[in-house]
Amino acid sequence: MTPALEPLRRIAAYAVATDDDGRVLLVRASSSSGTPGVWSLPGGAVDHGEDPNHTVVRETAAETGLSVAVTGLHDVLADMRALPHRGVTIHTDRLIYSVSIRGGTLIDRVGHPTDLARWHTLEEAGRLRLRQFTATALGLGSASADLRPEPAPTFPSFYAYPGPDGLHRAQRFAAYAIATDPHDTTLLLTRIAPGYPGEGRWHLPGGGTDYGEQPGTALIRELVEETGQEGRLVELLGVASHRDAASLGPEGYPIDWHGVRAFYRVIVEDPTEVAVRDVGGSTSEARWVPVKQIADLPEDELTEVTAEALRKAGLI
Repeated sequence: MTPALEPLRRIAAYAVATDDDGRVLLVRASSSSGTPGVWSLPGGAVDHGEDPNHTVVRETAAETGLSVAVTGLHDVLADMRALPHRGVTIHTDRLIYSVSIRGGTLIDRVGHPTDLARWHTLEEAGRLRLRQFTATALGLGSASADLRPEPAPTFPSFYAYPGPDGLHRAQRFAAYAIATDPHDTTLLLTRIAPGYPGEGRWHLPGGGTDYGEQPGTALIRELVEETGQEGRLVELLGVASHRDAASLGPEGYPIDWHGVRAFYRVIVEDPTEVAVRDVGGSTSEARWVPVKQIADLPEDELTEVTAEALRKAGLI
């Protein structure tokens, strides 16, 4: 058992970069970090309101001296890490991007959380002490150098804090589903309840992940809570990042809101009549909509993430 630590959450973005010889780019944690000498993918925390695509480019340049361009989404992972020396435990939602190198020269750094950036073959990487998310992203199995808190601490699903401008801020990670029946003839949509941002608009089933929860697990749980349907994850389609600088919700005061949402393709093998089980929550209704009617829905009746995900899936 780890001692009682203050729980924190953050969202971060990382780069999987390979060179012409198939080597992968890794950075080493310095002596000033919580895990000195441990290697990981380059990347770091997503600033409030920042698109994670920009984060991974910015952080990779800072840690390695290389300029990169995002070429695709590799994976989305989550983990908990206890840092007793800091008195905290951190849940991090990690967006892993594939990138290409545009130029630059590898640099070493002094007085920063990472001090070295080097190219390694996968065989060499497998012999290094790696952060677990890095080992997972590279297909190298379990190699965790992290201390994991057990059990997961209690943390509110919604947490707002005062920003530098005096306005409360909230950054939230969530997972949503493009959920269809096995024959792709109907799509599951939900409607946002009165009093919540986007009220009355059509939305995708899903929602915020709990502390210590993987996004895929959270999505299947939310699907049952919001619609009564049992789903199966098929593939990760993308990640959407949206900011509403003065959102109004049931809290009754403006919040500078930044949502980062992963959306997945989900199959409901045995569709049933929908039933909103989370009564009094942000979902007022749910229904199966014929796929052929989706393109006719006005975009002003859809939430931003719904429109973006439907375009990604080729449905509008």
